[in-house]
Amino acid sequence: MANDIKNQQDILNKLNIQALNPMQEEAFSVIESNTNTVLLSPTGTGKTLAFLLPLLEVLDSESQEIQALIIVPSRELAIQIEQVVRSMGSGFKVNAVYGGRSISKDKIEIKHNPAILIGTPGRLLDHFDANRFEKTSINTLILDEFDKSLEDGFEEEMKAIIGQLPSINKRILTSATQGVKIPGFVRFDKPITVNYLNTKKTSQLAIKTVVSPKANKLGTLLELVAHIGNKPGIIFCNLRNSISEVSAFLKRNKISHACFSGGMEQKDRERALIKFRNGSCQVLVATDLAARGIDIPEMNHIIHYELPRHEEEFIHRNGRTARVNAKGTAYILKWENEILPEFIKDVKGINISKKAHKIEQYWETLFISGGRKDKISKGDIAGLFFKQGGINKDQLGVIELKVDCAFVAVPLALANALVQKLNNTRLKNKKVRVTIL
Repeated sequence: MANDIKNQQDILNKLNIQALNPMQEEAFSVIESNTNTVLLSPTGTGKTLAFLLPLLEVLDSESQEIQALIIVPSRELAIQIEQVVRSMGSGFKVNAVYGGRSISKDKIEIKHNPAILIGTPGRLLDHFDANRFEKTSINTLILDEFDKSLEDGFEEEMKAIIGQLPSINKRILTSATQGVKIPGFVRFDKPITVNYLNTKKTSQLAIKTVVSPKANKLGTLLELVAHIGNKPGIIFCNLRNSISEVSAFLKRNKISHACFSGGMEQKDRERALIKFRNGSCQVLVATDLAARGIDIPEMNHIIHYELPRHEEEFIHRNGRTARVNAKGTAYILKWENEILPEFIKDVKGINISKKAHKIEQYWETLFISGGRKDKISKGDIAGLFFKQGGINKDQLGVIELKVDCAFVAVPLALANALVQKLNNTRLKNKKVRVTIL
């Protein structure tokens, strides 16, 4: 057991986490010693780590088969969990499969079985029905954000997948919502529930109202963005058309931003999140699709540009900021004649006219046409930028490495010069294109 604790501490060190929070500690203990566990905890409290740590304890390093299946409602959540597993440095292979990209990419990735397979229900069922891997070795099943999968109508697909899993001896179901009815096909017999939904939050969320004198709130939005300054945040809209309108307005006013909605191609959605994560843009203009299940840490604030229609949307949007123990602010932007929904109560109005900051973009994202399948590592990429690019460590931002490409944040002022120097150079015996994303 001492060895296990050391391994867990190594993982936490790698993730820059000092210690597990109380929910994660209790979840680890319950999952480790029980067959069926329901984990209920608000968005942003660390549920992913809470189920991944005990999962790693039961995986067999000698096995060449898939041992754990994680079913998720969205592509973004699949990618996020895959990245968390990789960043843990556990030594176990992990792959995510999801709709919105070619199935041939999936086939290449899962040709050598991962120990952990993550996926959205529709795409997983495609692979299951095509018998692309052995299913009898899968003994752990995790249904993450199960309430969302039911809400999005994935019940039949999940039923078909679970019906093909004869060897499950551990089931973990997570949700950020109380009172989810678990269908019989999940075979969730006598589960132990870890419930932190009603725990008094240690997060420090401030909710503030900003009043627009006009029904068209774009001018006030710009004032608010300038008032907040260079801090990462999400502007939530209800409609894709609103996103287009806000985006065009921000572009005219030279505010670097990215857009995120269900109407976008999967590749464009992924790239928007990459630019947002690495600081190439400080603002993400999004629908409620971004309210949960996407990997965007250290959120300082969110803005309700359009008022949420339901309380659940309000809660999940707000859950993107003030995560765990951090402070955060949710700004409600309303026209002076607009009536707030009943579920938004006791909020303070603020005056934003006195303090404005200059919004400046520091980072730019470069695209590299080589990735993990070319045996390229983050260290190889850093070496290329230091040696041939001539930059120093402070000028190299976040590197995100994918299967067939990579993305690197560099100072905006150096981006064009770096493309000139590095495009069509060799990286691990592969000639790569380097372009501005």
